[in-house]
Amino acid sequence: MKKQAVPSLLLMIVLVAFPQISETIYTPSLPDIAAALGVSNSAVQLTLSIYFIGFALGVFCWGWISDFIGRRPAMLAGLLFYGIGSLLCVYAETIPFLIASRFIQAFGAATGSIITQTILRESVAGSQRHAMFAQISAVIAFTPAVGPLIGGWVDQALGFRAVFFVLVVMSILLFMYAYYRLPETTDPAARQRIAIWPVVKRIVASPTVLVYGLLIGGINGVLFSYYAEAPFIFIGHFQMSPGLYGFLGIIVALASIIGAMISKRLVINHPPQKIIHLGCLVMLLGAVLLTIVCLMPLHAILVEIGILLTVFVLLLGSGMALPNCLSLALVDFQDVIGTAGAIFSLGYYLLVSAITTGMSLLHNGSLLTMPLYFLGLSLTMWLYGRKFIR
Repeated sequence: MKKQAVPSLLLMIVLVAFPQISETIYTPSLPDIAAALGVSNSAVQLTLSIYFIGFALGVFCWGWISDFIGRRPAMLAGLLFYGIGSLLCVYAETIPFLIASRFIQAFGAATGSIITQTILRESVAGSQRHAMFAQISAVIAFTPAVGPLIGGWVDQALGFRAVFFVLVVMSILLFMYAYYRLPETTDPAARQRIAIWPVVKRIVASPTVLVYGLLIGGINGVLFSYYAEAPFIFIGHFQMSPGLYGFLGIIVALASIIGAMISKRLVINHPPQKIIHLGCLVMLLGAVLLTIVCLMPLHAILVEIGILLTVFVLLLGSGMALPNCLSLALVDFQDVIGTAGAIFSLGYYLLVSAITTGMSLLHNGSLLTMPLYFLGLSLTMWLYGRKFIR
C-alpha cells in the first residue's frame, strides 16, 4: 500500500481553528446588529445558535462524504461554502437573511473541524493522540478569544459589516492555503460509501460514547453561551467599549489553554478518565463561585473582576476535560472513523446549538441568568461523568 502524505501540524491547527474565530468574531457587534436591524437582543443571539445547527449538519455531511471522495476535495468544497456564506453575511439587511447566511457559513466551516479531527484520529494512537488533542484543544480554546479581539476593534472603527468582510478575506486565504498545501491523506483504494445506520446503532448502543458526547457538547455549550451573553453583560450592562471587551476574551481563553496544558502533563501519569472527572469538578466549582459573585452586593468593578475570575476557573476545568473526551470518544470506531466522527459530531453540535439557544431564550438582562444556567449544566456533566466514565 502506498504511504499517504500527512499534512503539517500548522495546517491542521489553522483548519481546525478558523470555525471558532468565525463563531465569535462578531460577538462584540451583537448590540450594534440588534440596533441596526431593529430586533431584540434575544433575536440577534439566535445567529449564534443557528451557527451550530449548520455546523452540526456540516460535520455530518463532510465527514461522511470524505470517507469516499477523500479528505482534500471535501475540505476545499467546505471552504467554498464558507466563503459564500461569509459574503452573504456582509450584505444581510434583515435578521432572517443574516440567520440564513450564518447557516451557510457554518455548514462550510464544519469541514475544518470534522476532517482535521478525522485525520488525527486515523493517523495517531495512544498517549501521543491524547497529547496532540491537548495541543489542538489549547489552540481551539484560544481562537474564540482572537475573534472578539479582532471583531471588537474592527467594529469600533468600521462597523459590524466590516467584521464579516474580514471573514470573506480569511476564506480566500484559507482556500489558497489548503489548495496548495493540503495533500490527500486517505488511500484511494480504501475509500468506500459506508452505511450510516449500522454506525448509528453502534454509537447509540454505547453509553460511554453518549456520555462523552454529552460532556463535549456541554463544555462547548457553556463556552459559546458565555460568548453569546457576555457582550450584553460587559458592553450593555457595564458600558464597556467593544474594543476593550475584545481584550477580555484573551483572559478567558487563557483558562482553557492552561487547562489543556495541565491535562497534557497529567495524562503522562494518570488515566484520562480521572482527568475528565477532575475537570468536571473544577467546572462545577467555577459555576458555584460565579453564582455567588453575582448574588453579592458588590461595587460594579468588583463584580466585573469577580465574573472574569470565576469564569476563568470554570473554563480551566473545561480545558482539562475536553481534550480527553475528544481523544477517547471514538477509540472503538477506527474502522469507520470518518462516518462515526460525522455522526458523533452531529449529535454534540446539535447539543451545543440547543444550549446556546437556551441561553438566548433565558436572556432577560439579569446578571444571575448566566451563572444559574452554567451551574445547572456543570452539575449535570459532573454527575453523568462520575456515573458512566470509568
